[in-house]
This record gives sequence, structure tokens and C-alpha cells, in this order.
Amino acid sequence: MTSPPPRATASTGPPAPDGPATPGGPDGAAAPPVRPALIWTALVVVYVLWGSTYLGIRVAVESLPALTSAGLRFAAAAAVLALVLRVRRGAGALRVDRRQLGSAALVGVLLLAGGNGLVVLAESGPPGTAVPSGVAALLVATVPLLVVLLRTTTGDRPRFWTFAGVSLGFLGLVLLVLPTGESAAVPLAGALTVVAAATCWSVGSFLSNRLTMPADPFVATVYEMLAGAVALAVLAAARGELRGFDPGQVTGRSWLALAYLMVAGSLVAFTAYVWLLHHAPISLVSTYAYVNPVVAVALGALLAAEPVTSQVLLGGAVIVVGVAVVVSTERAGRRTGAVGRAPRR
Repeated sequence: MTSPPPRATASTGPPAPDGPATPGGPDGAAAPPVRPALIWTALVVVYVLWGSTYLGIRVAVESLPALTSAGLRFAAAAAVLALVLRVRRGAGALRVDRRQLGSAALVGVLLLAGGNGLVVLAESGPPGTAVPSGVAALLVATVPLLVVLLRTTTGDRPRFWTFAGVSLGFLGLVLLVLPTGESAAVPLAGALTVVAAATCWSVGSFLSNRLTMPADPFVATVYEMLAGAVALAVLAAARGELRGFDPGQVTGRSWLALAYLMVAGSLVAFTAYVWLLHHAPISLVSTYAYVNPVVAVALGALLAAEPVTSQVLLGGAVIVVGVAVVVSTERAGRRTGAVGRAPRR
């Protein structure tokens, strides 16, 4: 799931300046410009891989316990990333102080155990109650809208068009779950579970801008994923997911989907995203927030025969337009200095 606000960590999005970073070399000279083809290649990776994780979750939970599969995904991804950092940067690569560790752990629990875990539960329900992967992505797309509401609690006053986009986005959410005829297009209980997931993700993203996090986004990611994996394991045990669980009964499809989520979703796409933050305009990178749901709906329809009704299309389109209005207005505000103070690191 992806719709984070400003900050360069696994859980959050780009920093404030609306322009590509040009890190200097050892002599202080600006780095050479990056070819547009490389930027668009990285963008397509983020668009497709992050958008495809919703379908990956649906396939993984066909025969894997829901929260157990999520915990395995993040534990494995954290281990691989930690190993890479240790090999490339030496013994002190993962060193953080207690305050940074606690902050990263809290954010990781909110994002991955609360945010991702609830999405997995919503997609793994019995027939008739499970939320289609494309619809789950559309509901998660409300994260930027929820973050705007959280900002108002700190005295921040978003611009008029930001509130207009928020209102439009939540209208789309209502359209998705509004009963028409005998039933709603989306199971209400499942939809509320995904909205709860989006709320956890929003709170975690919001706090990550205000807590003392590890300075390196990759290091922060390792501890966030580890904390999320531990919390998911505890919740899985509390739900009794491992009682009677037989790994031999897991299908090859589910194992492959879990491996895909570990590699493509948690490692490759995130690496491409962090690279983009340093080489592309933030306004361009932010487009993933409303492209991912479109990709998820298309893949769900094409590869899993998920129904795409006129109600889903209308509600989804309204949500995507609302998010687009919020993202573009916020980026314009950052360029003109109209947005509030910079986040604390």
C-alpha cells in the first residue's frame, strides 16, 4: 500500500522541495543530470510494482494465513536490506540511538501491522466478504486525504483546494460503499477494515514527520519492517493462525506471490522510489499516489477477473481525482512557500 506524505522512508513520501535533488560529489560539484529515460523507467517500476502488490496479497492469502504471510514478507525484506547495508557500508551501517529506534518501531507497527495487516485481512475474508484487490487500492488511496485532516489538529490550515480535494475524495469513498439495489458494490465490513488500515497508515506517516527518525531512509526502513514483522507475528499467534497450519498445504501460487511481495514490493520498488526522490521533481514522483490504484484495478480485472462495476469506476474515479487535486495543490504550495513548517527529522 502506498499513498504517503512528505518524508523519504519506506512509509512516507518525498521531502518538501519541488525539484530534483542534485547531490554534490566529493569536490562539491553538482552531480551530472540523469537521463529522462532512467527517470521514467523508475517511475514505471513504482507505478506497476506498488500497484500490483494488492493483487499479490490476494493470491498469497489464498492458502497462507493472512497476518503470518505479511509478517514473513516484511521480516525477509528487512533481513535482505539489512544485509545489503551491512555489506556496502560496514559494521556501523545500522547504528541508531534508542529514540530513533523507538520512533522507527512505532511507525513500523502503525504502517505495516496496522496499515498493511488490515488490508491483508480485508482481502483474505471468505467469499462475499473479501474486498477485491483493486477496490482495496482505491480505498487506501484516501491516505493523503486523511493526512490533511490530521494536519489540522496541529494548527495547520491547508489551502482551499486541498480541502476541496479531500471532500471530493471522501465523496468517492461513499460512492464505493453506498448500497445500490440489494447490496453495496463493496462489502461494508471489509471496506471499513481497509479504511481503518488507511487510518493507521496515515497516523504512522503523520508521526514519522514529527518523531526523531533515523536519518538514513534505508536504515529507517529496516527497523520499521522488523517492528512491523514482530507485531504481525504476535497478532497472528493471538488469532491462532499457526494452529494446525501445514506449510505443505500452501500452493505454489501463494509461495510465488509471497516471494513477489518480498522482492518486488518491499525491495525493488522502494529502492526505485528512493532513487527517484534524489533525481526527479517531487511533483512527478508524487503521481504514484493516484496511478497505483488505477494499476491495481486494471490488474485485478485482467488477471483475477475481479468485477469492475460502474459504481466502482465512478467511486474510484472520484477518489483518484480528489487525491490528484490534493497532491497538486500541496506541491504548488510547497513551491510558493505557502505550506507550513518543514517536518522535523
